[in-house]
Amino acid sequence: MSRNGKASAVIALCCTVAGAGLVGVGGIATAAADTVAVAGAQGRAHSGDVFTGTKKIKVDGKSVNVSCAGRPVRHQPVVVLLHGGGDSLETMAGIQQTLSEKNRVCSYDRLGAGASDQPDGPQSIKDSGKILTGVLDRVAGDAPVVLAGHSLGGLFAARYAPDHRDRVKGLVLMDATSPTQSADLINEVPASATGMAPELRDQTLAILKGDNPEKLVVPDGKVRSAGHIPVEVIKHGKQYLAAVPEYGQAMEDGWTKGQHKWLGVSSRSHLSVAKNSEHYIYVDQPELAVKTIQRVTAQVASHHA
Repeated sequence: MSRNGKASAVIALCCTVAGAGLVGVGGIATAAADTVAVAGAQGRAHSGDVFTGTKKIKVDGKSVNVSCAGRPVRHQPVVVLLHGGGDSLETMAGIQQTLSEKNRVCSYDRLGAGASDQPDGPQSIKDSGKILTGVLDRVAGDAPVVLAGHSLGGLFAARYAPDHRDRVKGLVLMDATSPTQSADLINEVPASATGMAPELRDQTLAILKGDNPEKLVVPDGKVRSAGHIPVEVIKHGKQYLAAVPEYGQAMEDGWTKGQHKWLGVSSRSHLSVAKNSEHYIYVDQPELAVKTIQRVTAQVASHHA
């Protein structure tokens, strides 16, 4: 397996590794960056702050880089895109632009990513969730929200939704990191293993323990229910993890099991396979990603009409 192949495997399991080349998608035209303070939850605007382009907002004393496109539509939810680990909002700019033709769509850089401030120290999922809440207060107000997350962003979305049922009304999880990723790897690649597989295991375990740009610590955990909201789980179809010598197929099988575990986040969940995609489903098959997100937003809209 090549160095690029190893990097791809780490990306799939968790996040981008240093030096792994990524092909970015076209960026959205940006407005001049402004810094604006965000009020607490009690100060939510009914329709959110309607701006186009990028803007720096203050959340919990930190500058957060946010991008929005598209006009709000009555009864339609606001779509919020969550990038994977090691990425930034720029990587999802292509599907954001396409989705904005019919929906109000926003994305943001988590602390330690893209153009947002660095975190003061290690972050928990709860810490990162406070930043997301501040972003939603600003861009969505009281409108329903659909979270569409890729990789680590998918795990984050699924962890956030059960505690915020009042506003998160739909989820799209694109090849989301397994809820038990650390245990999966330890089970798939034994301590006695040598070669690339244990290197990959150990590198990914270190990333999940906080050795990543966001300093985000991602422990294993049970999948909690977010209720009866529409949830679409999309798994990669090209089995490139299988290229890891000796243990690759076990890793692919474990990844598939992890995707099925995420179905437990809702009683209205559905899993599909992006047959022509590796990990970056929204790059390899952008039409599939867009249609899936639009299907969820339509379901949410029909419920709130």
